[in-house]
Amino acid sequence: MTLAPPRSGAANRPPAGRRVRRSLLHLVLGVVAALYLSPLLYMLVTSFKDRESAGASAPEWIPGPATLDAYQEIFSATDSPILRWLVNSLLVATAHAVLVLATATPAAYALARLEFRGRGAIFTCVVATLFVPPVILLVPNFLLVNELAWIDTLPAVIVPGAASAFGVFFLRQFFLSLPGELEEAAEIDGCNRWQIFVRVVLPLSRPALATLALLAFLASWNDFLWPLYVLLSPESLTLPVGLANFQGANNIRYDLLMAGAVVASLPVLLLYVVAQRWVIEGVSRSGLKG
Repeated sequence: MTLAPPRSGAANRPPAGRRVRRSLLHLVLGVVAALYLSPLLYMLVTSFKDRESAGASAPEWIPGPATLDAYQEIFSATDSPILRWLVNSLLVATAHAVLVLATATPAAYALARLEFRGRGAIFTCVVATLFVPPVILLVPNFLLVNELAWIDTLPAVIVPGAASAFGVFFLRQFFLSLPGELEEAAEIDGCNRWQIFVRVVLPLSRPALATLALLAFLASWNDFLWPLYVLLSPESLTLPVGLANFQGANNIRYDLLMAGAVVASLPVLLLYVVAQRWVIEGVSRSGLKG
């Protein structure tokens, strides 16, 4: 008498103990995710409440009739041009990210692939600047910006900091992980060093470049201290500084404050959702070698 072979579904099913551990892991991760997302969710819910409901002592996760009054009020306020601050922040953060890529990419490639005297010493000096507290550079940068007559203009918050030591370090680690045989094959085919950099290295470095661009964008988007020093008029402010002033003028209007916070958070969240695949790949590959 022969026994029938087990069904393929039962054979491929993981053991009961593994399924229990996986379920517990998913439960724990779900609880942690809920804890992290709950402030964002409450911020979003509060932004759709009216003034009385938003200021209630007992928090309400499900508002009564949702309203857009808070958004209409913050976008129509003449003394707090939040839409103008949003546009300023987008321009500043985008231009800053582009400049960081333009300066860090060739410098990182030279330190990773070119052989020249003093390469190690230069890279050591670049990395050493990462340990300098940024607050020390406030006065020198302010004096330089003042000499250039950039006070209260957007270039004052775009150009300083565009030479990113972290960007050079990050991209160098990624370039070191690329196979050298690809560049050798391109050199045999007649490409010079610049053509190898543009046609071979840069297309392969899209994940790292996207990651660095996103990190530079976030750093500029969230920057508060430096714009506070060099931007003076309400029309020139970026969103973090403008929202701080807006909070001081409306410290009991929680509906307006939460609506402003949603406006400040939404572009960053959308950007990360679009670029998360490249971010994960870029971070993982940049640590393979170096």
